[in-house]
This record gives sequence, structure tokens and C-alpha cells, in this order.
Amino acid sequence: MTDDVYKPLIVQSDMTLLLETNNESYESARDELSAFAEMVKSPEYVHTYKMSSISLWNAASAGVKSEDILSSLEKYSKYPISETVITRLTQIINRYGKVRICKEHGELFLETDDKFIMAQLCAEKSVYKFFIDTPQNNRVKINSMFRGHIKQALMNIQFPPEDLAGYVDGEKLFFDLKSDVFQPRDYQLAAASAFRVGGKGDHGVVVLPCGAGKTIVGIEVMAELKTETLILTTSITAARQWISELMHKTSIDPELIGEYSGEKKEIRPVTVSTYQIVSARDKSGEQKHFNLFSRRNWGFIIYDEVHTLPAPVFRITAELQAKRRLGLTATLVREDNHEADVFALIGPKRHEMGWRVLEGQGWIAQAECCEVRVSLPEELKMSYAVASKRDKFRIAAENPDKCAVIRNLIVKHNGAHVLIIGVYLEQLKGIAEEFSAPLITGKTSHKEREELYGRFKRGEISLLVMSKVANFAIDLPDANVAIEVSGSFGSRQEEAQRLGRILRPKRNENKAYFYTLVSRDTREEDFSMHRQLFLTEQGYPYKIVGEEVNG
Repeated sequence: MTDDVYKPLIVQSDMTLLLETNNESYESARDELSAFAEMVKSPEYVHTYKMSSISLWNAASAGVKSEDILSSLEKYSKYPISETVITRLTQIINRYGKVRICKEHGELFLETDDKFIMAQLCAEKSVYKFFIDTPQNNRVKINSMFRGHIKQALMNIQFPPEDLAGYVDGEKLFFDLKSDVFQPRDYQLAAASAFRVGGKGDHGVVVLPCGAGKTIVGIEVMAELKTETLILTTSITAARQWISELMHKTSIDPELIGEYSGEKKEIRPVTVSTYQIVSARDKSGEQKHFNLFSRRNWGFIIYDEVHTLPAPVFRITAELQAKRRLGLTATLVREDNHEADVFALIGPKRHEMGWRVLEGQGWIAQAECCEVRVSLPEELKMSYAVASKRDKFRIAAENPDKCAVIRNLIVKHNGAHVLIIGVYLEQLKGIAEEFSAPLITGKTSHKEREELYGRFKRGEISLLVMSKVANFAIDLPDANVAIEVSGSFGSRQEEAQRLGRILRPKRNENKAYFYTLVSRDTREEDFSMHRQLFLTEQGYPYKIVGEEVNG
């Protein structure tokens, strides 16, 4: 018997990877796989990964070659890698950059070194319609107005282009970072450097854990580019946090920083807005705020939490490819299958730092994740049995016996700063009343939210009940326990964002506890397993326990 049988990985011919979790090489294998594969299943003993086109192209854009991936697979695989996998992997990853977009004398060209690829492009109506003339020497002029659209079309036929056409500089904005106030961390500087790629990048996505200071990466790049900047965020709260950080950490005159939201319409050299306002429609159906993108000569656009980018903003971004673009996110996972649009229109993944890596360095809190199984009360079991699939999920999510578990957890973590997070408002109202705690929902005014956040930070209250507004941009560094009572079906990004609410480093014990309450033997268990995929891939195993969690 060879030593190979003790390795943790099985590479299957359909490009899936089976990884044994109880193997001593599991963690090192998991870390290497995450560079080019995505997790699709995570039961107790064997995790399943998939080498998708997007995951391989993101790896290729970071300089990973097919031989690097094959070397990793061979290092951990029990069995020889099939020729089918070798061939498909090499074909997919080598397609990145086979087609290039470049600029010469102010005109845009599509080019390739392969005449057969150019022939294929000419045969594809979705691509050919953007050609201005007939290809010559595997090169063809294209309409610069449709730079983003042709990138999307090329992605659809599995030829992800490398965009080398450069950018407009935008109006200049000179400022410095306040070095006496803060110093960017090494990994933040590395992320900013990877985005710029020696000045030849300037489009793409930086992936860092929640609480790791993605805003600082954006500010660092702004300081390097020194150009007027548009920043798009998920909410007014997030927008105002960006404005506060810019005022605190840079020398930009506050009069040059504007908020463009439902409450203010300031357009200044640095303008911070929200996805909601720029994609909002008036009564006639017109998206009148889209002109924000053309109101100034922006040289740089930052897309905060880019994994939430809505479809209307994708459409306008397709026409903004001459602008430098930075996407910031904790996870590239999207539940709407628009990962290819992020790749095409914002750019490839330029830098990623593992959650556990930053945890080990003390930059984010050490987190323990636990799934608590709660039985349905007898009086609900018949209602659940005869309900539709959607209603089954809601009955399970709103299981009233979850309240007793919440009480046990509050007692267990006496003195902690606790967030209770859910989706269904009636459920959350009941929990808020049960525990005499403030409730924050989308209808809570910004002023009231800020007052409650302030009281939570000062220790005047230690428990907040929150709806989906807790998913993004809440700066509550002392929060160290999160209890998830209900979620948006199987959303992996939501799970990651909610854990992120408690990951900011703590002043005392740098630990955090994340509990997700799941009704036993219901559809909620299946959705919960899917929700946990991304965090499991990052190295956060979920301990599964019963409802008696007060010990």
C-alpha cells in the first residue's frame, strides 16, 4: 500500500474535488484549494469543491498557472489525476488572456495571437456586432462605447479578455494620508499594491474578511491615484462611515466630500452614494440618479460590498470601463449567479486574504461557530407537515421555542454584547419584547439607529435585535456574540456578513461567538448547510449541538 492512500483528496473527472476533513493534511489542502476552487458541499467528513471557470480564471488573473494547480492536486490526491481533468483544467485556465483589449492612438482594439480564435469571434454574432471593421492580422477595431458589453459577450463564450486599454485620469484631487493618525497594515498595503499591479491593473476586486479594514484599502488607493472619486455603498450608514473615515484619516477638505443619498444630494470631488439611490426609479420608471455617474469627471469608482451590486448598476458600469474600478468585499459569492459580470465589469480578483490567517495574526477576533438544533413544538408539527415548501421554511424559521435557546445563550454569555439577527419582522418584534431590547429594522430612522449604536458602544445597552440591516456596515467593535434566528434561505454571503458583525478585534478577550438557531428535522437544516459553505471553506467548522446550550 502506497502513502498516497493516506492523502486527503480525490479529484474526479467532472472537475469536483472530494476532501476528507479528518485527515492531518486537511487544513493545508483546504487553504491551497481555496485559491482555485469553490466549496459546494460541507457535510461532516467529506467536503466537495468545484473547479469552475470563474474560480480558475480568478486564479489565472493572479498569476496562477495550470501547472501550479496540477502540482497542488497531485500533492494531496490519493489517486492519479485523470487526463480528462488535466486537459479541461489546462484549456479553461489558458483561455484567460487569449483575447486582449488594447488602445492605440485613442482607438480601441480586440486582438489575439491565434487566427482560429479570431475566426471563432467573427462567427459569434454577440461579439462580431461590436466590430467596426474587418479583422486584420488577428486584430480588429471595436467601438469604445461598448467596452464593457464586449467583455460580457466574450465571457459568455468562455474567452475572458485581459483589458489592457487603460483609463481616463479624471480631475486631479491632491491629498495625503494622516500618518500621525494611523498607519495602513501590511496586508492592506499588499491589497492596494495587488490592485494596482504596478499601475497596469487599476480594475478588479480585493477580498478581505469583515472587520479587516477594506475601507483603508480604498483610501490607500485613492491616495495613490489622487483623482476625483465616486464611492458606492450599501446604505446611508455605510456611506457616512466612509465619509467619517475620509475626514479622520486624510487631509481632504471636508467641503470636498459629499453625500448623495435619499437625504442629501451633494456632488463633490469625493462623493459617497448608495446602490439604492443610484438605481431608484421615479414614478415614470426613469432612473434619474444614474446621471450621478456622469456629473463629474471621476477618475476612480469604488464599489463597496461589490457582491451586492444590483443589476441596474451592472448595466451602467458596462459603460464606465474607462474609469478605474475597485470592488471591495468579504466574499465573491453571489446567490444570483452574477459572478461572471463582476469579473467582466469590475475586474478579476486581485487579492484575497484568508479569514483564519488574519485571525491568527490578531487582526480580527477568534470566532467559534455553532449550529443549535431546536425541536419544533408539537402544536406546529402538523402545520409544518401539510405546508408548502416556502411555508415550511418560514414555520421552521419562526419556531417560537428558539426564544428559550436565546435566553440560555444570554445567560451563558453574561456580560457580553449580543446581536440577535433575523429576517421575519414579526418574529423579531416578539423577541425584542420578550427581552426588552431595542429593535432596528429598515424602517428605523438613521438618527435613531445611530443613537442606539452609540448606546451599545458605550455599554448602556448590551442587546440589540436587528433585521437584515445587520448584514452590512455596522461598526460595533464590542459586539462579541451573534445569534442568528432566521436567514434568507441558503444565502452564503449573508452568513459571512453576519459573522463579520462580531469579528472586529476586541479590547479584552479577542474572541467572538456565532450561533445559528435551526429547527430540527426541517427544511431549515438543508438551507443552513448551504449557508455555512463559505465560512466552512474559510476554516470555520460549525459545532452542532442541541437546544440545551447553557452549559
